[in-house]
Amino acid sequence: MATHKSALKRHRQSLKRHARNAAEKSRIRTLVKKVREAIDRKDAGGAVDELKIAARALDKAVSKGVLHRNSASRRLSRLAARVTSLGSA
Repeated sequence: MATHKSALKRHRQSLKRHARNAAEKSRIRTLVKKVREAIDRKDAGGAVDELKIAARALDKAVSKGVLHRNSASRRLSRLAARVTSLGSA
């Protein structure tokens, strides 16, 4: 364990960030799961509503540095494609 004041502070900060990022990732996983469940139920309207909420959360996570831009974009693209195919079916 580090003994310098600055190193101890950096460690405290990293623990806070880790907890915040983990909570945000968990929230995003839950929102994405809700979209998938709506798709599985064949609920087109509900899926679109849930997708809007999930898309906003993904974009926000990217801007905060919780997720990588391409990772969020990929998730959003795949979800949107599934929701769109649900609407046309």
